[in-house]
Amino acid sequence: MRMMKNKHNKKATFLRCSPFTLVSTFVGCVFMIHLIMLYSKNYNVDLEVSSQLLIHHPIVRELERVEEESIHMPPPRKRSPRAIKRKPKIPTTLVEEFLDENSQIRHLFFPDIKSAFGPTKGDANDTSHYYFPGKIWMDREGNPIQAHGGGILFDERSNIYYWYGEYKDGPTYHSHKKGPARVDIIGVGCYSSKDLWTWKNEGVVLAAEETDETHDLHKSNVLERPKVIYNSETGKYVMWMHIDDANYTKASVGIAISDNPTGPFDYLYSKAPHGFDSRDMTIFKDDDNIAYLVYSSEDNSVLHIGPLTENYLDVKPVMKRIMVGQHREAPAIFKHQNTYYMITSGCTGWAPNEALAHAAESIMGPWETLGNPCAGGNDIFRSTTFFSQSTFVIPLPGVPGAFIFMADRWNPADLKDSRYLWLPLIVGGPADRPLEFNFGFPMWSRVSVYWHRQWRLPSVEGKKIA
Repeated sequence: MRMMKNKHNKKATFLRCSPFTLVSTFVGCVFMIHLIMLYSKNYNVDLEVSSQLLIHHPIVRELERVEEESIHMPPPRKRSPRAIKRKPKIPTTLVEEFLDENSQIRHLFFPDIKSAFGPTKGDANDTSHYYFPGKIWMDREGNPIQAHGGGILFDERSNIYYWYGEYKDGPTYHSHKKGPARVDIIGVGCYSSKDLWTWKNEGVVLAAEETDETHDLHKSNVLERPKVIYNSETGKYVMWMHIDDANYTKASVGIAISDNPTGPFDYLYSKAPHGFDSRDMTIFKDDDNIAYLVYSSEDNSVLHIGPLTENYLDVKPVMKRIMVGQHREAPAIFKHQNTYYMITSGCTGWAPNEALAHAAESIMGPWETLGNPCAGGNDIFRSTTFFSQSTFVIPLPGVPGAFIFMADRWNPADLKDSRYLWLPLIVGGPADRPLEFNFGFPMWSRVSVYWHRQWRLPSVEGKKIA
């Protein structure tokens, strides 16, 4: 029934409904509930079957064998009685030890060059191609890879992977006393590979501007999180990136294009997408070739998402605000079985924090939060995303539902020595949080990122899958 108010005497009167109307409404509600339960049941059965097939896959079982970590706090440093009296010692946390460049356990987070891995290390005939998350990763020439905050483009024309990222091979400093740690812009580095392990340095494909201080790419500014996609209609490789000034007040996106994946890229312009500030961002190209920009906005309190124009050089006016008030950044988005997934981090500067996984039936939302995807290590490892921050997710070739989670272990004391964490990611199993918008259905698959001190891309029928 509908209640109406008399605007003069404020008394309520009720419109009467016929018995037929009441019965029809009741029957309609029962029918809708039945359809919803049937849909939910069928969806969950399909999801359970696909999840079980994936979970019992021998490759997945291998990747799920997580390792545990036990890191002990170092003994407290000796302090003078005067220092103790002036300021009592506050117990140090493991995160503080991670951020302290003079920590006695720093080598556990940032192993030295002796433990580096890559094609120039070890036996030249070794084809095992193990990843060692957190250790220095060498390129084909024996130099540390410089592709921070990056992403991967698989070029279908050449069957080659291209890894783009921030080239930070310069000194770390602070522009002012309370300013964030930074490195002058050098440019965007590019590496190519056919196996996702042996990387050839293709050089700086978008270089800094050395003299023009008004240019977006002047070395005193900020260039972060470059991502490249290919437009088959225009034949152009399009790069999007976060452009800022040294104080992070410009908060814009920048766009560059090239005829070749190895550049050089021509910088076009920067803008505030949809008229909003934009900081951490990513680009996602869907199966229908529509591309989307996802960026942290409104002082990092909200994520915005919207489609790009057909040439990928601008955003369309359409935009959705997602994860409102959740203060998420570092979005890494991927797709599996017509469901969109995203991993984000919290906003704590260079300090690591807890990752969250999210899912949606439509890329424009609504997005549901699934929980912390990290598995293995220990409690502090899981609550800090293994002391790293998400940047990209790529499919693990040959295994549907399996992916590679790419993250950066930032080193604010020496940003060029920041490390890469590539870890297996599996979509399967129930989510570990109740849903917010869909009344408990459908049951999204859980997203799991598994910790390994070392792991390798598995083989399918005796052949490498990449």
